Amino acid sequence: MQTSTSGRVDISLGERSYSILIATSNFDAVSSYAHLQGGGSALIVSNETVAPLYAQRLQDALQARFKAVHRVVLPDGEQFKNWQTLNLIFDALLANGCDRKTVLFALGGGVVGDMTGFAAASYMRGVPFVQVPTTLLAQVDSSVGGKTGINHPLGKNMVGAFYQPQLVVCDLDTLRTLPQRELSAGLAEVIKYGPIADLAFLEWIESHLDALLQRDPTALAHAVQRSCEIKAWVVGQDERESGLRAVLNFGHTFGHAIETGLGYGQWLHGEAVGCGMVMAAQLSCEMGLIDAAYVVRLTQLVQRAGLPVVGPRLADGDNAGRYLELMRVDKKAEAGEIRFVVIDGPSSAAVRTAPDAVVRRVIDACCS
Repeated sequence: MQTSTSGRVDISLGERSYSILIATSNFDAVSSYAHLQGGGSALIVSNETVAPLYAQRLQDALQARFKAVHRVVLPDGEQFKNWQTLNLIFDALLANGCDRKTVLFALGGGVVGDMTGFAAASYMRGVPFVQVPTTLLAQVDSSVGGKTGINHPLGKNMVGAFYQPQLVVCDLDTLRTLPQRELSAGLAEVIKYGPIADLAFLEWIESHLDALLQRDPTALAHAVQRSCEIKAWVVGQDERESGLRAVLNFGHTFGHAIETGLGYGQWLHGEAVGCGMVMAAQLSCEMGLIDAAYVVRLTQLVQRAGLPVVGPRLADGDNAGRYLELMRVDKKAEAGEIRFVVIDGPSSAAVRTAPDAVVRRVIDACCS
């Protein structure tokens, strides 16, 4: 995995290959979309928070390439990542007579991106789509790799499809309007890449975290670029998560349980992942894979990023039992066995099972 300074990262997936463009002032530049097949129609999918800020600018840029550009605005929040909201996209596609050559543009964060991608994978059995992520979390993680879907009351992201976009356009300027809580949530996914793949990047994050929190453009550009490079390399090896790609879920097994158990939208996804990484590191230590000093190091970094490091209680009685119940619905679970992403070296991860008794100890320790 070599670092590039071009502001462009390529995902190598044969005929499904595409590029991630990372720059400032590029989401509303006609040149960003020059290679897309134009001439037909486009649908911009956004939400009530992002659309007033950026939808018209994107529409103006796309009108140079498409005969008709339509919009649909969704409610904002993880709690709306469901069938009812997904149908709003299908309603707009059908009402505007959109055909197989219509291109969907996901303008927003991870929720908008996941639902737009799922709609694109499903409408007429597959139409093209483009990711235009406006949050740090979406730029470094959810917009890249082709995971699409919606939540179910019993489990997060349990209904969806692998469906790659045609293009990802990361405009760093959109991070200026991001609420501080959302910025911290995105940093959880940035931090994740250090323990699982790149010790030098972990050390860089530790020394540049203050600059990232202050939205220093140079620091943000490097964080987005390196995160995308690591994810691109992993996805290129394992597109459909049959093996290696599962390590990208570090912290997510615990994190998804937190989101589902509290009710979607109570904690931001990145907040749950940040706390989940602390719990996964503690599990790694309990399994004898890393020492306690590494757990402290990661916990301090997550806390400095403004993220929670103590898990919430999901049940008044058997709290650990409730976590285990929710984690058995996780996508990585097999035959009822929970599979955790654990750290087994300074920048190396693996997927392992663990005895319930050990997991219970971790949950009790991390939720006290």
